[in-house]
Amino acid sequence: MKKRVLFIALFAISLAGLAVVQYQYLRIGLNLAGVQFSRKVAAAGDDIRAGLYNRNQLTYLLAGMLEQDSTRFNTGLDHMGDASRFFLEDFLREKLVDNEIDADFSYALITRDSSYYLNPETQNKEESSRFVYPIVVEGYLPNTVGQRIILQLQFEDLNRYFLTQLNGLTLPTLLFLIGIFVAVIWGLRTYYWQERTITTTQEFINNLTHELRTPVFSIRLAAKILKEQEPEDQKHLTDKILEESSRLSTHIEKVLELGSLERGATPVVLKSMDIRPVLERVCGEFSSQVSLEDISFTWEIPSEPLPFEGSEFHLENALRNLLDNARKYGEGNPVTLRATVSGKELEIQVRDSGLGIPKTVQARIFKKYYRAPQGDVQGVRGYGLGLSYVKTVVQRHRGRIAVESTPGEGTVFSVHLRLSDHG
Repeated sequence: MKKRVLFIALFAISLAGLAVVQYQYLRIGLNLAGVQFSRKVAAAGDDIRAGLYNRNQLTYLLAGMLEQDSTRFNTGLDHMGDASRFFLEDFLREKLVDNEIDADFSYALITRDSSYYLNPETQNKEESSRFVYPIVVEGYLPNTVGQRIILQLQFEDLNRYFLTQLNGLTLPTLLFLIGIFVAVIWGLRTYYWQERTITTTQEFINNLTHELRTPVFSIRLAAKILKEQEPEDQKHLTDKILEESSRLSTHIEKVLELGSLERGATPVVLKSMDIRPVLERVCGEFSSQVSLEDISFTWEIPSEPLPFEGSEFHLENALRNLLDNARKYGEGNPVTLRATVSGKELEIQVRDSGLGIPKTVQARIFKKYYRAPQGDVQGVRGYGLGLSYVKTVVQRHRGRIAVESTPGEGTVFSVHLRLSDHG
């Protein structure tokens, strides 16, 4: 539960941090866009000032409107105002577009004392969101009117305009943030769903194996009683029952032991020991076993002590598993165990010359319950627990295990363990 809360908190902090960073980048982008926009407006202002400097049709019309002099044109003041607004707005839009400005704008043409005033008929009255750029008009217009004239360019809500200009940055950023959020949520949901499924499956298997203990014990007890009462020519039947029930009991214990190791219910207690006697004992017992099957077994172990911090019980079981696999899948060919020391590292190699393991499945053979495709041929049976147990034990001893195999030539399992500094 604590780990889950930690993951969720880390995800929330990371997502919030990413959002803050992206927001800061967006602010920087908006500021840069504002600086660039100001430069473009300044350039457009120079063009507008130059266009209104001399007398032309537009400045002549604007002068008549500002002076309220309808005698310049054969029309009324209202028509002059409409014409002035239309031509001035068209002129301003042309100069802005020439300078790559396509934002919505309004304008106001005023004198210093505001006695003359010209602006569009439809103008936003909210000045809080308005950005104003004044342009001092020089030349014909102020000379004719006799006062200083200022043309104010007014832009509404420039931040929204800048955001539309930065769509190539803001939209992908939002999409990426949403994508990351959805992917992480989906990943966490899948992870915890699988964790619950694995936990439920493990509990079921553990409960089942515990329940199997009693009937297996009863079968073995009944077989022993029958063996004492049966004639000699039928005792091979009870021997077979005892053999198979013992084999099944071993598998049950292995499942329970592996489950305890994975859950941490049975911690591996590491004690100072000499691993050389363990190797000699396991090799001696295995040699006696395979001699009955006419299988050649050779081993090579250093003569000096091998100080180590480990669990004798689990190391013996792990080595027996490796040797037993070599016997089962070696097809009667020789099996070898070789232990060498390099610096402070002990390497234990178990080699057979049997079926071999295809490269496509070598990465999966250490997974629990997995068996290579050829694992059930020639009467070789199992449950895919041995190598998973071996890997778990090696990792608990802070070691590593590797496999090298060529189909048809054999397999080599290498266990690397760190020796201690003292015995």
